[in-house]
Amino acid sequence: MKLGILKTDSVRPQWVDEFGEYPDMFMRLLHSADPQLEFAVYDVERGEYPADIDEVDAYLVTGSKASVYEDREWIRRLMDFVRELHRRRKKLVGICFGHQLVAHALGGRTAKSPRGWGVGLHRHSFASLPDWHDGGDPELAILVSHQDQVETPAPGSRVLAGSEFCDNAVTQLGEHILTFQGHPEFVADYSRNTMSARREMIGEEVYQRGLASLQEEHQGARVARWIVSFLRA
Repeated sequence: MKLGILKTDSVRPQWVDEFGEYPDMFMRLLHSADPQLEFAVYDVERGEYPADIDEVDAYLVTGSKASVYEDREWIRRLMDFVRELHRRRKKLVGICFGHQLVAHALGGRTAKSPRGWGVGLHRHSFASLPDWHDGGDPELAILVSHQDQVETPAPGSRVLAGSEFCDNAVTQLGEHILTFQGHPEFVADYSRNTMSARREMIGEEVYQRGLASLQEEHQGARVARWIVSFLRA
């Protein structure tokens, strides 16, 4: 199986040597769950798309510091591409910005949360366990970094998991679209760096609470196994 990673942002240059770019993070994570996976990267922020939509088997939209409701040409084009993937029932995974963009593109709504910033490790609880789930603990511990979130899921979506902070944290549409608000590709050190860079913006109380939460183990590898199970179903 070949996965097309739709890159929607760049890592700060001073962090690239240690962590790589966002597609590198996803390739490391997903390859550890399935060494047979192949990858192609398309920098959609710079207008790069596959010549043929079927040159890969599935797609993943990465996170981004952009907001999906901003009036930018590259975001509008990406929404059109997501609508075409949906029309063709092509497998698609959305992460953070990708989660929000899929909802927004397909008739839902993303907005800034009145609860402010979500950072560090959050816990999202599953109300029901889909087929790709491992059947274990219904609570997911995952790293997050967002102020926007899905307020209204796309019509026809199932909300699988959420929390008091984020109602619509994991959604699925049909058997072809799966989205997560959290960042399975992040590691604790990268989460710490992003919080430190946004410390003033986030606010001291939320920043300190986010830092403290990094002492707990996150379950990015578990989400990677879920994503692979979903893609291969």
